[in-house]
Amino acid sequence: MMLNEQAKSLRIVFMGTPEFAVASLHALIQAGSTVVGVITAPDKPAGRGMELQQSAVKKYAVEHQLPVLQPEKLRDPGFLEALRHLKADLQICVAFRMLPEIVWNMPPMGTINLHGSLLPQYRGAAPINWAVINGEKETGVTTFKLQHEIDTGNILLQDRFPIGAEDTAGTVHDVMKEVGAQLLVKTVQGLANGTLTETPQQVPATEILHHAPKIFTETCQINFNQPATAVHNLVRGLSPYPGAFTFFNGKKLKVFSATPKGETPTVPPGEYITDAKTYLSFACTDGLLDVKEIQLEGKKRMKITDFLRGYQFK
Repeated sequence: MMLNEQAKSLRIVFMGTPEFAVASLHALIQAGSTVVGVITAPDKPAGRGMELQQSAVKKYAVEHQLPVLQPEKLRDPGFLEALRHLKADLQICVAFRMLPEIVWNMPPMGTINLHGSLLPQYRGAAPINWAVINGEKETGVTTFKLQHEIDTGNILLQDRFPIGAEDTAGTVHDVMKEVGAQLLVKTVQGLANGTLTETPQQVPATEILHHAPKIFTETCQINFNQPATAVHNLVRGLSPYPGAFTFFNGKKLKVFSATPKGETPTVPPGEYITDAKTYLSFACTDGLLDVKEIQLEGKKRMKITDFLRGYQFK
């Protein structure tokens, strides 16, 4: 959608870092927003040569001649002065870091955030992963006003979409970034028109509140003492990154794709069965998990048939 003239006149500062945020920045530019500045992470050394790498948002901003600020610290006086100089009416935060009040409370219209869940569900750093890990059939995006406690501000707009049985965190991410980008444009339009009503977050008494904390290594290790469906959901929820893993003949084995099977296991949970040619299955409490795409420590990612063709079983 294109913004009306009132919305186009708003001076917007955009804050974001990864590719997920680029979709939102692009949608705002395409809709005619006046983006007066972009705040993103400092360049960081990466790769074998440890060359400085720009964030996805910075690359986009530079390509579109948008002013860029890359503060190390968000309370730095020099950065705060530069931010004030941009004279934003509204700030928009997508997949950025936690903002101090001196930053989010600076513009007259405040700061809005795009979050990857149907708040108040899945507050936290990894809402996409946890929704898939928990076997949710639906998720969505929320725009809300920033306030002191993280992901608790008043809701502006929400949009929802289904999670398929074979969807991964990666496929959900790709749908969500586009759905979220369009919701953000609608939010800017509604704020400019004065037609949006802020709604305080409330958890219905009939619902359990799910959280979405940061993913750590221990989260990624597969526990086969669970139903095959639960293990399958963990694999989906951590694919393609950071990847669920187990150990296979003493080496770390990442599993990116798998299929649960209802067959009764003939070995204890965590043990595997294979014909050494076409399948490799791990036993769970109620069935088997057929792994389809894997990466053994020190090897490249590959389909299970390619792996078995070259693997020498003891």
